[in-house]
Amino acid sequence: MASLTHPFHTSTTFYLPLRTNTRTHSRSLIAIKASKSTNPPLPGRKLRAAVIGGGPAGSSAAEALAAGGVETFLFERSPPSTAKPCGGAIPLCMLSEFDIPSHLIDRHVTRMRIFSPSNLCVDFGKTLRPDEFIAMLRREVLDSFLRSRAESRGANLVSALVTDLEVPTSPAAPYVVHYTANNSRRSLAVDVVIGADGANSRVAKSIHAGSYACAIAFQERIKLPDEKMEYYENLAEMYVGSDVSPDFYAWVFPKCDHVAVGTGTVCAKQDIKLFQRAIRERVKPKINGGKVIKVEAHPIPEHPRPIRVRGRVALVGDAAGYVTKCAGEGIYFAAKSGRMCGEAIVNASEGGERMINEGDLKREYLRVWDAKYISTFRFMDLLQRVFYGSNATREALVELCGDEYVQRMTFESYLYKRLADGNRWEDAKMVWNTVGSLMRCKIIGR
Repeated sequence: MASLTHPFHTSTTFYLPLRTNTRTHSRSLIAIKASKSTNPPLPGRKLRAAVIGGGPAGSSAAEALAAGGVETFLFERSPPSTAKPCGGAIPLCMLSEFDIPSHLIDRHVTRMRIFSPSNLCVDFGKTLRPDEFIAMLRREVLDSFLRSRAESRGANLVSALVTDLEVPTSPAAPYVVHYTANNSRRSLAVDVVIGADGANSRVAKSIHAGSYACAIAFQERIKLPDEKMEYYENLAEMYVGSDVSPDFYAWVFPKCDHVAVGTGTVCAKQDIKLFQRAIRERVKPKINGGKVIKVEAHPIPEHPRPIRVRGRVALVGDAAGYVTKCAGEGIYFAAKSGRMCGEAIVNASEGGERMINEGDLKREYLRVWDAKYISTFRFMDLLQRVFYGSNATREALVELCGDEYVQRMTFESYLYKRLADGNRWEDAKMVWNTVGSLMRCKIIGR
């Protein structure tokens, strides 16, 4: 055990197990910008950051911080919390942008099917190019890799349960992270905190980040006989209908040696097991003879929190509410928000040399994030309101998904996280077809 003197030079002493990292850091992820900041320099030490939560958001934030010169402590529960029920699909751009090695990928999905409430089936992968696929990973595998990489870049990994965040009463005072490790209560004083601790974030509660709506996701991992698993070799399925979810969708996604079968809902969380039984019934012939090897349930955020930065605390990933409605995608946005927040702190602190403040976090992180992605979240919210309200609109959604232009535009947006370059004539036809589908299901008036 080594003592860490309070970084603000008071008489308080905090204890934390330390280890010397002698490994050479690989190249920095961040180009540190010249700053005209008036923030005061730190007295003979580096900026100290605590990242609470070791999922994709927290690990990506810790990696960016440590690589950029900030003294970084990454807190993750020990043992790690159960992986949340997650389809585990990640877009193609994430593999290159976050250097995800190919051996972590369980399946290269090139065939997708979406089933309507009446079991109308549409093949949704017809427009994928030869080099395109959707990568399927297990969350526990991805999370472990990202944590290890953050540690290799210089982050101090603390296997502990954070129990409380003590917020300072004056602008210059430290934040104090209280945690439990090896049945011992400990504390650490830090300059800045990143909350990456999920939908039930303690960090968010400590800064009064506002009220929050959550969905519930439920998933079973089912190991299938070889001949059944062969059917899902490179195939993912989505099911919509009030039987499997009143406001979301159900899924069957292939993994290394099993399939993940799950569903989610916001408005009827108490009935989640009924919806799970319904999706199992819909896919019964395909999973007969399978054995449930794991059951998972977890809250999923439904919208960005009203407050995502307060003082020297920033929220990222699920803690900030970065999960899109309609699609329910959160892995990429978690990792991206974590990295962007870490880079923002490095830039504002000039490589960990200066103190930062709330204005820095809002300017360097929050405004940049909102400018880039907030319209995406609003658009997906609109799609969910339009197409997930009734079985009639779900039938219209599946009908539209049969259009190859719709599929190509969807894949361009999903796989590469960019606004797809469309064709004006095809866009007009798509709008007309959408209006026609909605008129047939009598949704236009509403």
